[in-house]
Amino acid sequence: MRKLTVSTLASLDGVIQDPGGFGETDQGGWANQYFTDQAQQEALGRLLASDYFLMGRTTYELMYRSWGNIKGGGPYLDRTNEIPKLVASRTLTGSLPWNATVIQGDVAGEIAQLKQQTGGDIEVYGSSTLVQTLMNHNLIDEYRVAVHPLVLGGGTRLFTDGGVRATLQLSDARKLESGVVELVYLPASKE
Repeated sequence: MRKLTVSTLASLDGVIQDPGGFGETDQGGWANQYFTDQAQQEALGRLLASDYFLMGRTTYELMYRSWGNIKGGGPYLDRTNEIPKLVASRTLTGSLPWNATVIQGDVAGEIAQLKQQTGGDIEVYGSSTLVQTLMNHNLIDEYRVAVHPLVLGGGTRLFTDGGVRATLQLSDARKLESGVVELVYLPASKE
């Protein structure tokens, strides 16, 4: 059975929007200075343990535009480019570039079926709307939130006002050399 992990970079005030500087906001790239060798190795390890990279349409389009044609950018970027991507979208159709497949219709049903199969994990980055859908169907096995020591004052947050409620259990917490604190939570019902 596959594990589905939501991994996200967040500011202290909960903003997840444009941490890599993909051109989505004027303050984009706020997490780049914290993406140390240690952070890259940990992110690479999670991608290597995963068979799929699941994301929403906006995250897919932003990442593809920035990273989709870069070859030889190092192990993390190489794995990001080669891993099969599943894109949840109501508007995209047909085949997608960057080793991606669009999931239309019942995203929760498709992911639930995929989770029942044997194989590597499913990694989700950002994608707050998709995360709400996954939460609503109890499909998330682990939340990894890397809290960065800065306040952005505005932007898209992982957990939206009026979103799905959840009770989580802290599984791990540690401070990275950069000052980022990585929090790992499990749904209380999946302890």
